[in-house]
Parts: sequence; structure tokens; C-alpha cells
Amino acid sequence: MKRIKYIAILLVLLVFCSCQKKTEKLQSIQGMAFGTTYGIQFFSSESFDAQKGIDSVVNLVNRSVSTYMPESDISKINRGDDTVVVDSIFKEVFRISEKVHNESEGYFDPTIGVLRNAYGFGEEKPIIEIDSKKLDSLRQLVGFSKVTLNTDGTITKQYPAIYFDFNAIAKGYGIDRLGAYLERKGVANYLIELGGELLAKGKNIEKDKDWIVGIEATDSQLEDRAAAAKLILKDKGMASSGNYRKFRIDSISGKRFVHTINPLTGLAEQSDVTSATVVAATCALADAYATTFMAMGFEKSKALLRQLEDVEAYLTYTDSGNIQQVYVTKGMDVLLVNQ
Repeated sequence: MKRIKYIAILLVLLVFCSCQKKTEKLQSIQGMAFGTTYGIQFFSSESFDAQKGIDSVVNLVNRSVSTYMPESDISKINRGDDTVVVDSIFKEVFRISEKVHNESEGYFDPTIGVLRNAYGFGEEKPIIEIDSKKLDSLRQLVGFSKVTLNTDGTITKQYPAIYFDFNAIAKGYGIDRLGAYLERKGVANYLIELGGELLAKGKNIEKDKDWIVGIEATDSQLEDRAAAAKLILKDKGMASSGNYRKFRIDSISGKRFVHTINPLTGLAEQSDVTSATVVAATCALADAYATTFMAMGFEKSKALLRQLEDVEAYLTYTDSGNIQQVYVTKGMDVLLVNQ
């Protein structure tokens, strides 16, 4: 009897050891999505077609909120189709946008599309000369209070020409959806980088260390991007926005237009904030607030950051003496690591 008992225990131990040996291996995937490149690192002990899943997520997000796809829901709505019943993706992006819009007192506004197009940052030809009269006309078509998400899933616009533009949040939201896909596959440790925006969960098991990411310096070059700082990113999303590289010079007037547009004034103007890197609970929130701080300017951004929970920032700004400065929230400072 004892012999049988010992054999049973030995078999249990062997099964346990064999399960323990099923280690999680590092896997990497690179590709193109949302008009930019991505790189995903994740650890998994299971085999699954990650590329197929990633492509499926990207396709779903594009079909819902991509202004670059003529037959997406958002494009149809922008053309005036009020019969479109939006999906869960559109609804969630709309509600997150509404939250940030309200908290920022209107500095974040996804109805800014007509202005973005007019300044040459959208899908339509820019307006050659935007005088005060034209600007007032365009501003009538901007305002999140002028659009409604109805209970039946349709969208009502006060003016048919109102143009939705979720580009300041859609990429971050798409990254969150990619992370959710990996987690449904049992992945607990991953780092997603897409167009400079990041989402990290768990840690780098191979190195037994937290994920370490960089904040790009405002004077870095495309060919040799340098980091101004490095930080630990764990179970958070991170996004950056800056006008040091994103601008357009009109070929006729020679005017320089930055890509950050102030929804309250309608102007494509440079505030004293030159770059904003935000860490938040989700990449969508980080994406939206990074754009918001660029439009708000330093003092208003600093005041808003004091009110927000679980949102940290690394801001570069120009002071009254035209000298570049750095502002770091207390929560962000804790995440920074020595160079």
C-alpha cells in the first residue's frame, strides 16, 4: 500500500514539474497600423496567431473611427449620414472624449475637424487664407455640446457640416484595444509601442525588470532620436504630443501652422507648452490629455493636473524669458529613472 502511495506522490510531482517547465517566451511583432509603425513585445507560454488578432483589432477600430477610410462610420457621419448606428468602439471613444472635454473646459474637442482640415492637417484641401470672417464661420461648426450620441446609437449634429475628428484619442484607444486582445489570450506581460505611444502591463520577464521607456527630447532628430528622460511604465499608458516636428508651412503665404489647434479660439497657435508626455490609466486618456495640455498652455495645464487623479505629466515649456523649462508632476517624478 505504501509503495502505491509513494508512486502516486511521485507522479504528482512529475506532473507539477512538467507544468512548471512550460515557460513564457518572448515574442515580438512589428507592422503598420493607424498610419504609423508599431512594435509589440509580449510573453506567452501558449501559441496563437497574434498577427491575425492584431490585424482584426486594427481593422475594427479603423472601420469605426478612422477619418482616412471613406466608408468608416465616422466618415459617413461627417458626410451627413444621420442613419448610421455606431458600434461600441465609437461609443466608448465618444464618452472618453466627453469626459476629457468637460474636465478641460473645452480645450479637448473632437468636433475640431473643420478647423483641422482648413489648416491642412486633415483629409481635405486647406483653405488658402483664413481671415477673421472665415474663422468665425468655421468656429460655428465646432463644439462638443453641438453633437449628441442618442440612445439608439445614432448621432445628431446641430449643423450637418460638423466634422468629427478623433485623431487625438483614437490611436491611444486602439492601443488599449490591442492590449485587451493580448490579455484575452492570457498575456499578462507586454509592451505595445505604436507611433510613439505606449501601453505596458506586467514586466519584462526575460530581464526580470519593469518596462523602461523613454521620453523623446524636443531637439532630437528623426534619424537619431534622443531621450530626454527614461521612466518605469507599469500597467499604464503613455502618450506624447509636441509641435517641434509637427507643423505645416503654407506654400503660398509662407505661414507656419502648428498641428495643435485651440478649439476655443479656432487658431492653430503655439502655446508656451512645447511638448507634453502623459502617463495615465489608459493610453486613450494619455493621448487625449497630451493634446489638451498642448492647447491649454502651461499654467492652465498645471492647474488641471492638480485636479486629475491618476494622470501624470512631463511638460516642456517656454518661460517669460523665452527659456526652455521642464515641469514634472510628483507622480511622474517617482517613475523617472537615472540615465
